Amino acid sequence: MATTTTQATPPPPRGDIDDSRNAKGATRAGDRIFLGLSRGSGITLLVIMAAIAGFLTYRAVLGISQDSTNFLTTSEWNPAGKPPVFGIAVLAFGTVVSSVIAMAIAVPVAIGIALFISHYAPRKLAAPLAYVVDLLAAVPSIIYGLWGAIFLVPYLDGLNKWLNEYMGWTYIFDKSSDGPARSLFTVGILLAIMILPIITNVTREVFLQVPRMHEEAALALGATRWEVIRMSVLPFGRSGIISASMLGLGRALGETIAVAVVLSPSFLISGHLLDPGGGTFAQNIASKFNEADEFGRDALIASGLVLFAITLLVNGAARWIIARRKEYSGANA
Repeated sequence: MATTTTQATPPPPRGDIDDSRNAKGATRAGDRIFLGLSRGSGITLLVIMAAIAGFLTYRAVLGISQDSTNFLTTSEWNPAGKPPVFGIAVLAFGTVVSSVIAMAIAVPVAIGIALFISHYAPRKLAAPLAYVVDLLAAVPSIIYGLWGAIFLVPYLDGLNKWLNEYMGWTYIFDKSSDGPARSLFTVGILLAIMILPIITNVTREVFLQVPRMHEEAALALGATRWEVIRMSVLPFGRSGIISASMLGLGRALGETIAVAVVLSPSFLISGHLLDPGGGTFAQNIASKFNEADEFGRDALIASGLVLFAITLLVNGAARWIIARRKEYSGANA
C-alpha cells in the first residue's frame, strides 16, 4: 500500500511578515499622519540645531576676527581693550576641571544609590527614597547656588585645611593663597550634588529593566546578591549608566547660575584646585553679558560656540561608546 506524505509549507521569514504588515499599516491614515509628524519633528530638530550653530558661528567669526591674540590660548578677557584681548584658556580649563570633579564624585554615588533603591531597600523604603531623589532633580539651579554660597562654602574651609595639610604634597590640593572656599573644587562638589539626582534616576530605571530571569538564574547557580549585581545587573545596565552619566555631564558643563553664585572668578589658570578663582564658559557669559557692548557680546558668543561644540562632542562620544558596546554584545551573543 502506497503511502503519501505531505510536506507543510514553511512559514515565510519573519522579515517578510513584518514587511507585509508594515506595508499594510503604512496605508492607514493614522499611520501616515504619525509617520509625517515623527519625520517632521526630527527634521525640525535638525533645522533648529543648524540654525543655532549658524548663528553662533556667524557672531563668533565677527568677534574672533578682531581679537588681537590667540582666542584658544589667551588667558585674559578684555574685549573692550585697545586692542581687544580675549581668550578661552581659563574658561575651558575651569569648565573641564569642575565637570571632571563633579563626575568623579557623582557617578559612583549615583550608581550606589540606584542599586540600593532597586535591589537592596525594602519596598516601603525604596518608594519614598525614589520620590525624594525625583524631587531633588527638580530643584532650580538658583536654590543650589544660594545653598552652596551660604552653607557649603563656609563648611568646606575645614575640608580644605585638612586636604592642604595631609594631601598638599599632591600639588593639586596645595592651597597657596588664603581666601574663602570659592574655588573650582567647591564648584565641582556643588555640581556633583546637582547632577546626582539626574544620574540616579536614569540609572535606577535601567536597573529595574533587568530581566528577572537573569537574576533568578544567577541565584539558582548559587550566586550571592553582589555576584548577581556584578554578573547580571551591571552588564545589562552599562549602556544606560553611560547615557545617564553623559546626561549629568551635559548639566555640569552648562550650569550657569549656581556656578556664578559660588565661584570667585579670576582669569588665572592654577593647578591648585583649592585656591579661589577660575571660571567657566557659562559663568563668564552670565556675569559679563549685561555689561558687554555689541563687540563684547560677539566675544561671549564665540566662547558659547566652543561650549556648544564641546557638548556636541561629548554627546557624540557617548553615542559612539554605546553603539560599540551594542555591537560587541551582539557579536558575543
